[in-house]
Amino acid sequence: MLTLLAQSGRDRFEWHVEDTVTAVAIVVFAIVVTLVSRAFVHRLERRLSGSQSLTQETNLQRATTLSHAVSTAVVVAIWAIAILVLLDNVGLELGPLLVSASVAGVALGFGAQSVVRDSLSGFFILLENQFGVGDIVDVQTSGGLVGGKVEELTFRITTLRAFDGALNTVPNGNIVFVSNKSRGWARAIVDVRVAYGEDLERVRSILDGVFEEVHTDPEMRDWIMEGPSILGVETPSEYAQILRVVAQTRPSKRWDTERRLRERIAAGLAKNGVQVPLPPTARQGSPQDG
Repeated sequence: MLTLLAQSGRDRFEWHVEDTVTAVAIVVFAIVVTLVSRAFVHRLERRLSGSQSLTQETNLQRATTLSHAVSTAVVVAIWAIAILVLLDNVGLELGPLLVSASVAGVALGFGAQSVVRDSLSGFFILLENQFGVGDIVDVQTSGGLVGGKVEELTFRITTLRAFDGALNTVPNGNIVFVSNKSRGWARAIVDVRVAYGEDLERVRSILDGVFEEVHTDPEMRDWIMEGPSILGVETPSEYAQILRVVAQTRPSKRWDTERRLRERIAAGLAKNGVQVPLPPTARQGSPQDG
């Protein structure tokens, strides 16, 4: 009898030792995988922070947000699996637990599917660097076109400040496509009206002189990457010939360049006596000479 009790005690001891070793091995393995995953995420963060964006601060913000989200998701997944393996190792029935979790997950998924969709869209917007804080964009949404400067970008929403000051909040899941006006380069376009009686070659010569003055302006020289140049007659109308002038500019200086070019071109044409006709509607609304 004593022998049987001793044998039973040794078996229980060995069983507890084996379970303890297995549990420790699972925990150690989970810790190692967590450390490896974090090293991978940090490497991803360094790579993202070196990619092209509007500012280094924006790059760092984007990289930090993405790396934090990826790191949290990986760690939660690793330890969820480790806990399930530990529970199974101590003999707990996982079937009812998994069924309950599945039912709860389905119910939560139906209730929060828009949040999940918005968050996934925001994650890929950040991952692919489609746009960032400070960019000027036009966003086509399921409700129409929304444009402005990006003031805030999270996983769920994008906040745009319109030119008139209106603050628009767009769920990321509603974004269909994005037109980013703050990356690479932009094109300034200025249409110059010239009367039909004017000599186009003379007008071209005057505009070339204006462009030379533009190149000597330190401020505009910093704005303009290429040009300005004349494409030619763009749209002959019933009241004027329209010459199109284009210049490749820094994205954030497109509109400033267009305004400055219009000022200089108007001054140059007026100085040389070139007639700039008004549209018929403008002429009808102007006061008549007596």
